[in-house]
Amino acid sequence: MASRPPRGSAAPTWRNWAGNATASPLRTVAPSTTEGLAEAVRRAAEDGLTVKAAGTGHSFTPVAATDGMLIRPDRLTGIRRVDREAMTVSAAAGTPLRRLNRELAAEGLSLANMGDIMEQTVSGAISTGTHGTGRDSGSLAAQVRELEMVLADGSVLRCSARENADVFAAARIGLGALGVISEVTFAVEPLFLLTAREEPMRLEEVLAGFGELAAGNEHFEFYWFPHTDRCVTKRNNRSPGPAAPLPRLGGWLADEFLSNGVFQAACSVGRAVPAAVPGIARIAGRALSARTYTDVPYKVFTSPRRVRFVEMEYALPREAAVEALRELRAVVDGSDLRVDFPVEVRIAPADDIPLSTASGRETAYLAVHLYRGTPYRRYFTAAEQVMVAHGGRPHWGKLHSRDAEYLAGVYPRFGEFTALRDRLDPDRMFANDHLRRVLGD
Repeated sequence: MASRPPRGSAAPTWRNWAGNATASPLRTVAPSTTEGLAEAVRRAAEDGLTVKAAGTGHSFTPVAATDGMLIRPDRLTGIRRVDREAMTVSAAAGTPLRRLNRELAAEGLSLANMGDIMEQTVSGAISTGTHGTGRDSGSLAAQVRELEMVLADGSVLRCSARENADVFAAARIGLGALGVISEVTFAVEPLFLLTAREEPMRLEEVLAGFGELAAGNEHFEFYWFPHTDRCVTKRNNRSPGPAAPLPRLGGWLADEFLSNGVFQAACSVGRAVPAAVPGIARIAGRALSARTYTDVPYKVFTSPRRVRFVEMEYALPREAAVEALRELRAVVDGSDLRVDFPVEVRIAPADDIPLSTASGRETAYLAVHLYRGTPYRRYFTAAEQVMVAHGGRPHWGKLHSRDAEYLAGVYPRFGEFTALRDRLDPDRMFANDHLRRVLGD
């Protein structure tokens, strides 16, 4: 009789990117195939262990934390299939978005939309609802066409709009609560060019024209610097070309030196001397000048994020965004809060995914951040009160204090998801304390 492969090794403490969530799993595994993943889940079930899959730890919540078996993504990577007739690409669940985007571009293909960083794995990004900004194109999960999952009994299930459609509907943003994703199939399109126009503006000018700016651009977002009336706006629209990328030195100066190097130094000063924050914000609001460039999508949508922070983001009905931001500004201006990071505002179209933050409604996102190590609870609590008053839905991968009772009230299809969870994982193999809070038990 052949000997069984090792069940996995004890893992050191797992820590997320921001350093605010940790776990000490009893076992860690890094399978390289769907079959290996399924075997690991079966053995965990035999041993009575809970199971969570961790991506690169870019969620600010402990959604991936476990004291049972932790599945690492390091070896479950790579593009598995390119179907040019169907215009889909299938990638192993642990494939980093950075690798996916570069390999798609080499194939003359691209996703329609993406978030602003490329560090996450494809399964982690879709499972927590990672999104960019888009008038017509939605989150990464909205671009998924098929999933392969390992269920609690170790069986492998494929699902799409045609096969196991009820599972597919929910599992695109599944929080790791339904099973472990092993493969993701995305819709893709021929590689295209985007022209990016980045421009400083006054906050009131942006708010007065928000509807027109959102409707008049394929991808619009802006950053407001608290303690100032300054914003930086970004408008990305498709272009016939030719490509006109940022010059190497100019791109490095804006994205690495100013946005990362100098900004980190400024945040460090602000953390040590909070009274300096408003002055730093005024300088930062004037630091970046207007620029325009044209490049392939992933080089326009994404940028490096080397300054570590904590974040909370809420999805609001689109029509509530301007009032909510004005209320947030009044909260900051009327308090002794010192906010060292800009507030980010993005948009998304309505989609049909039960736990999508854009499920069933045109959406605007307001995200608040603070430099890692800065006390954040007062600011985030104050911001959350504003968002909740407007029926906000918290981003699944970012900090918030909401529970299942609240979330059931803002997601009309919440019960559909939890009923499917009861069917697929009745013994809660994929549960942890965080999921018990946000989904119930």
